[in-house]
Amino acid sequence: MKRNIWSFGGVAASVILVVIGIAAIVAATDGRSQVRSDIKREAIVGTPDMTPKAIAAEASKAGLTNVSVPSCDVANQPITNGSQAHCFASYMRIHALVATGGKTYSQMPQYSTADGKGTNDPTAALVKNGQPVQNPERNIWINETALTTALNTSFFAERVSMFSLAMGIALLLSGLGFLVLTAKLLVPGGRRSKTDSVVAAAPRTPAPTN
Repeated sequence: MKRNIWSFGGVAASVILVVIGIAAIVAATDGRSQVRSDIKREAIVGTPDMTPKAIAAEASKAGLTNVSVPSCDVANQPITNGSQAHCFASYMRIHALVATGGKTYSQMPQYSTADGKGTNDPTAALVKNGQPVQNPERNIWINETALTTALNTSFFAERVSMFSLAMGIALLLSGLGFLVLTAKLLVPGGRRSKTDSVVAAAPRTPAPTN
């Protein structure tokens, strides 16, 4: 009786694993589909220079050093999934560096000056309406960071959904395996009685010969 209780508990646990596995698979599939749908909705298309060779030439022409050139290629391609979005974002960073002369947001002066070099001293900056003029080139990095963060988030979300899909399949298979093993204990004849074990273990006496 006690053994049957444990067997029923094993079946219940197996069913729970199967249910969780199916739920994880459904959620992962729906999440992946939603991410791709949102990306397609933005109608993003890679620019012609979004190839490793073309972007390397642009970086070299702009005098950029220590720039990691992407190995992917999305030139003239519609961006429809997380991997392409991540690739597009990596090219956007190089475009921003080309536009700012290789300087990131933190490396650029805060205010504009008449000679175009910029300054962090508000007293030496151009003044408009009694206030020092902010460096407009910094907006390039603000926009770039906002857009690439969104693109990279979609890449991360798609990877999470794929991981959830793999985990869901693993849970489903594990639950089915445990269900088969525990169900055998409940089926009549599925396990041998102690008498059967003793009979099977007893050695046979050879028949007498004349």
